[in-house]
Amino acid sequence: MTILEEANANREIEAAPRVVDYVVDADVHVTPPPTMWKEYLSPEFRDQAPTVETVGDVDYVVFEGQRRQVHLMQSQAGRKTEEYKNVGKFSDMRLGGWQAEKRIEDMDRDGMDKAVLFGGGPLQTGNLDLFFDSFDAFNRWQSDFCAYDRKRLFSAAFLPTVDVSTTVRMMHEARKRGDVAVNIPAFPQSIRNFTKMSSIWQAMTGDSGGDRQYRDAEFDPIWATAQELDLAITFHLGARVSRYKDKTNFLPDIPMGKTAMLEVVSIMLYGGVFDRFPKLRIGLIESGVGWIPWACEYMDRTWEMQRHWTECTIKHPPSHYFDQNVYASFISDRIGIELRHKSGCKNIMWSSDYPHSETTFPHSHAVIEENFRGVPKAERDWIVAGCAEKFFGIG
Repeated sequence: MTILEEANANREIEAAPRVVDYVVDADVHVTPPPTMWKEYLSPEFRDQAPTVETVGDVDYVVFEGQRRQVHLMQSQAGRKTEEYKNVGKFSDMRLGGWQAEKRIEDMDRDGMDKAVLFGGGPLQTGNLDLFFDSFDAFNRWQSDFCAYDRKRLFSAAFLPTVDVSTTVRMMHEARKRGDVAVNIPAFPQSIRNFTKMSSIWQAMTGDSGGDRQYRDAEFDPIWATAQELDLAITFHLGARVSRYKDKTNFLPDIPMGKTAMLEVVSIMLYGGVFDRFPKLRIGLIESGVGWIPWACEYMDRTWEMQRHWTECTIKHPPSHYFDQNVYASFISDRIGIELRHKSGCKNIMWSSDYPHSETTFPHSHAVIEENFRGVPKAERDWIVAGCAEKFFGIG
């Protein structure tokens, strides 16, 4: 029997010793089973919901005439790194991905006191009406998941940006459900380039080459609503998508996806969004943070040199907005922690990324100990708890 055949993602794991008294995990994920769609989609779409077939050692999601293997990069928690595999069955995933009581058990094992949950978002479909309905279905499922323990589990809703009035309506609905953030694609979505193949990337990335940008006045109602509702806006990677099915390109793609998030901030910042909405909070989730102080220093210098001919009328140097409006999360980033007093790293948040392939589970406190060696307690506590509580409003 091989190592992979012996591996059991749901093996019993003993609770790890704590090194920090209180931790707020700024980024974890859910992995809802396809069976949930039939319950949460609107009635007119339920007969179109995905189903699951098993062939040998692999589960397949059957949807709109296609069969897709279940990919496991979204759920490697409970496995040792040498046990990672890309495709398999839903039973190969850690149960805490979709069972709230098991999630709480894993949080206790890993020493996590609160966690902010993100998910996979909508269905990959060529039916635009079904695509939009699946945003709402997913958000309601995730909110119900968090209802298991409202003092420890907090939901970030996924929103489309095709129509701003719809986005604003869904922001109000998210707040009414008790969600603490809304996640929108890195760039505005585009109907013009919408296809079944592109729909899942439209949810995370949007249309980077489209005619619409978040600096445009069209999107000001979203930022105004975020201020009004005191609701955090997040961008969960997405500016560049990692080819997670491609073993040749996966590793080169991962670091590029982090730094690519600078474009999302830059478009809003230079477009004056933060001058118009000074209380707006945006979060770059899973972006890493060590690169941000370099970006701030470089952007300040080039802005001073180029702002006149470019007619850039923002009121402050770019670094000012990073410190005032921009937050970012990391998993393990010793360099970023060392730069915590530099512009861009004053609002940084630790996360475990459970149950994804980069997760620190079940060794999160050991990772925290290694990352924060020599850091004063008050500064450490801000990064592993206080900053996330401020950003998401869950203190």
